[in-house]
Amino acid sequence: MDVKLWNDKREREMYDNFADLYAIIKATEKLEKAYVRDLITSSVYEPECLKLIAQFKTLTSSLVGALPSIERFAEIYKMDCPAALNRLVSSGIPATYEHRASAAASTTGSAAVVAECVQHFITAMDTLKLNMVAVDQLHPILYDLSGSLNKLGILPPDFEGKVKMKEWISRLANMGASDELTEQQSRQLHFDLESSYNLFMAALPNSGA
Repeated sequence: MDVKLWNDKREREMYDNFADLYAIIKATEKLEKAYVRDLITSSVYEPECLKLIAQFKTLTSSLVGALPSIERFAEIYKMDCPAALNRLVSSGIPATYEHRASAAASTTGSAAVVAECVQHFITAMDTLKLNMVAVDQLHPILYDLSGSLNKLGILPPDFEGKVKMKEWISRLANMGASDELTEQQSRQLHFDLESSYNLFMAALPNSGA
């Protein structure tokens, strides 16, 4: 006799999402352990970790209200995945980024600011991927990113990320709170964020240097 876990299409979709969430947490735990044990290189670990973090954020945003907390989810399904929970919930960025932040701290004493910048960059790009393109959704995120970039002494005043974020903040300030970016504007903002982020990471001292 088959046992049905759901009563309708909506419940079935919820359980499918739970299964995906379970798989993401398990995959992250395996990835973290492989990296710690030096079974994979940083160049392999970093993009995979970024992908899992993005998938996690996208999925959990669709489960708001259906899930009390990720920790509770792990407890219910008896998941012993401390490394994954730390990476996905507590940190939100790959371990390699944390290492770069530590390297920057040895030069600038600004590890917390570097971590802030990384988190703001990722949040901004994830917001666009989730099609959250209203001015009142984007402006505070870009404002926080700009503020963090300006606090970091290793970046010059004409650093592209600083200039681009200032331009976008000014543009959004001249729009209404409920106005939304067009598809072309959204793509351009994502491009500017991604290029600025890559330049930002390149500007950080190398942890292996």
